[in-house]
Amino acid sequence: MEPIIKLSDVYSGYVANKPVLKRVNLEVYPNDFIGIIGPNGGGKSTLLKVILGLLSPFSGTITYHSQQNYTQANLGYLPQITTIDKTFPIKVMDVVLSGLMGKKGLYKRYTHAEKERALELLSFVNLEHQAQNAIGKLSGGQMQRIYLCRAIINDPEVLILDEPNNFVDKHFEGELYDLLQELNKKMAIMLVSHDIGTISSIVKTIACVNEELHYHKTNKISPEILKTYHCPIELITHGQVPHRVLHNH
Repeated sequence: MEPIIKLSDVYSGYVANKPVLKRVNLEVYPNDFIGIIGPNGGGKSTLLKVILGLLSPFSGTITYHSQQNYTQANLGYLPQITTIDKTFPIKVMDVVLSGLMGKKGLYKRYTHAEKERALELLSFVNLEHQAQNAIGKLSGGQMQRIYLCRAIINDPEVLILDEPNNFVDKHFEGELYDLLQELNKKMAIMLVSHDIGTISSIVKTIACVNEELHYHKTNKISPEILKTYHCPIELITHGQVPHRVLHNH
């Protein structure tokens, strides 16, 4: 089976001769669920930008192999969101449909089938009753669900999420992870998070990014492995109940 995304010996960054990422190799296969961890400034967001085509590598290659016979793999992206302008006059339904703009263009009308698909996704996240409401009426957790619908309306082969739990409460955080596990039956997922204690119960493998990328074909990472690969992090989980491990406090 061909990987959907393959990075080979990638160096990348924002200033010439000062790479943020070095010697990165990674393959993403259908139905993978990769948790991406690492310290602030280690290159996690840079990695996502390279994969999304928003940042070109200094050297190395990134290739895409679509499983859906498109010219390039179809990617969905849920960015790190901290603030939302809730005064902007747009309906929930229109936010979800805007995820099709890259495929349709700015001025083409949405078809009946596309609108039905948007309603289907809103039902999937239990927000179909909000379809015609303005976004100003929604909570942070509800907005995150809307943006998730927007990211997957184009049926991506790989869904990429950058710290999706940054501005949702703990109640919805659990719901979000349940939704992601359901979506993983249909698509590969790459999830950036600092909260390894929670995500280790849902991801299948872990990539630690700290300039270089170290890929572990398991979701069980010991403190010794994290130290070896210079991946400082404070959350580890064992068994069914996540718990926090603090080295010094």
